Amino acid sequence: MSDSSSKPLTTLERYLIFVDRIIINIENGKLLSKEHVYRILSESLESGTGEIFERALEEQANQLQANLAAQTDEVKQAKANQKLRAMKILKDAWEQWQNNYQVQDTCTRGLQIILAAEPQERLLTLIQVLDPNHTPVFERQHIQLLAQLLQKSAETLPNDSEAFTLRQFAIGLTRGLADFDLLEGSLVSWLYEPQRQVGFERSKVAGPWHSWAQQITSPLPRDLFAAQASNQSAAAIAQAQRSIDISAWVELSILLRYLQNGLVRWFDRQPYDAKAGLHMTGVTFVAFAMIWGELSSGFQNAQQLSERDRQSLAKICFRLSLQTLRTFAQRENFPLYGGVFASFSGESFRETISYLDQPLKEAENTQEKARILTVLGYSKAWMGYHRDAIALHQEAVNLAREVGDQRCEIANLNHLSRISLIQKDFSTSESQAQRAVILARQNGDRQGEANALANLGYSEVMIARQQESITPEELETAINHLERGQKLSEKMNDLQNQALCWVGLGTAYIAIEQPSQAQLALEKGLTLTQQIGDRDLQALSQSYLGETFYQLNQLELAVYHACLGMYLLEQRHSKAWQQSAALVVILQGKLGAESFSNLLQQQRSHFITLIGVDGFDHLPSLIDRYRQGDA
Repeated sequence: MSDSSSKPLTTLERYLIFVDRIIINIENGKLLSKEHVYRILSESLESGTGEIFERALEEQANQLQANLAAQTDEVKQAKANQKLRAMKILKDAWEQWQNNYQVQDTCTRGLQIILAAEPQERLLTLIQVLDPNHTPVFERQHIQLLAQLLQKSAETLPNDSEAFTLRQFAIGLTRGLADFDLLEGSLVSWLYEPQRQVGFERSKVAGPWHSWAQQITSPLPRDLFAAQASNQSAAAIAQAQRSIDISAWVELSILLRYLQNGLVRWFDRQPYDAKAGLHMTGVTFVAFAMIWGELSSGFQNAQQLSERDRQSLAKICFRLSLQTLRTFAQRENFPLYGGVFASFSGESFRETISYLDQPLKEAENTQEKARILTVLGYSKAWMGYHRDAIALHQEAVNLAREVGDQRCEIANLNHLSRISLIQKDFSTSESQAQRAVILARQNGDRQGEANALANLGYSEVMIARQQESITPEELETAINHLERGQKLSEKMNDLQNQALCWVGLGTAYIAIEQPSQAQLALEKGLTLTQQIGDRDLQALSQSYLGETFYQLNQLELAVYHACLGMYLLEQRHSKAWQQSAALVVILQGKLGAESFSNLLQQQRSHFITLIGVDGFDHLPSLIDRYRQGDA
């Protein structure tokens, strides 16, 4: 039987001796700096033994601390303190080694994943490796190291085509970082240029795009930014591609990611104001997600590319769109109740929002998906696509329940309730709102409660209005719900919900024939609906103002608002247009056909300002449609 002293040392024992020697060498001046110690660690530590070394480090540190505590002699105390200072240098070097090793390890594993993929799938795999929703996140130092590893790996590949692709990845990663360095200094300077708005809206305002296009030298980002500045869809850029410059698309993915993150960080630090605030973080995320969505759509129609390239690039772009949306959905201030799209306008928004549907088909049933579906749902409702919106919100409710995201579940119940209001299904709206009120109060969700109270009060008013006569007492509960909802919403600066409460209160006061109070409430509601761009509520506000002025016997104003309500509701595909049309016909009868026609002509300029020449010319045909019973 061999003597125990001849047994080989364990890894822990060897590291304890190693730590002790480093401490002695630091004390003796043989190791003069943390950097010197770091080099020794890099040369000496064995792969996969980091936890054992850390244990050895802690054991020695505890022993040194205990030794210091036990000393009473000043000379020995000074010696013990010297050893502890040496231990501090060693620990700092170890921390630096860990950080660098983790970066190295993360990048090495990323490279291995890329190399393990089929050659034609490597670009998609690179995008997945860089996904900011994965842990650890690839920061600048990771991207720089990955570019170096890709370049070195390319030198060892026997296949020239595969080696070329890896070099293109490396070039694109490096250029993307360099592009951002070029633009970072003027990331938000466009906000302070004369007559510039926040600039992600689909309008004639150039926003950041014009400024960035002038500064960037790389062709693809420059062309994309110039197109955005000219209010052109990004799809055209992809559709026009005759060949694929891999490095350029990798470069663009890095640049857009850093621009997006830089803007979001800046907006997060700003006060909520007209220029830039927390609400703009949502606009930023959606704007960049839309760009990738548009590019995906463009590649699907890029006839000059091969079928394989078309499908590959389309898939990569909507994967980037999905990554952006998932990052957005994980934020604490995720806008479950809208507010993102007030800065968007025009037909291109109507087109581009649909591009966000496709990436969701790739997503798993997660909390992020439920939240993204919420955004898409209220976006569809905002555009008038209520059937699509209901399907999205219902799916979001189910997913939110599965993952226990109660704020998201409450929000989607409220959105469903509001769509039911628009569709005049008031009993369903009331039921959905009641569920939302209960859940919101159970979970302390004040925003959810405010929205639910608004929906509940409004639906109660509309159900009561179906009776032949209503007393103020019968609407007391509904009015209380609306008033409480309005006050809660005002505290949270929820303009959309305030607008619904004011319109609901106006409707209640019309029902109990208190037109002066109705006018005050509806005019407040109309101002808010115009401010936030809620076209459904704006149409209803105009319609109810028509009724209000009719009760006040101010027939000219009644004609103006009733006609606007009729037209706007019909444009929103709401059956409520017939109610306004009925009032218009009554007013036409009271005034006489000729006086009514003259009055419309007198108000022509006011109508054209809001609904255009075509809208004004369409009014007589709507009246005729109603008279003929054509709904």
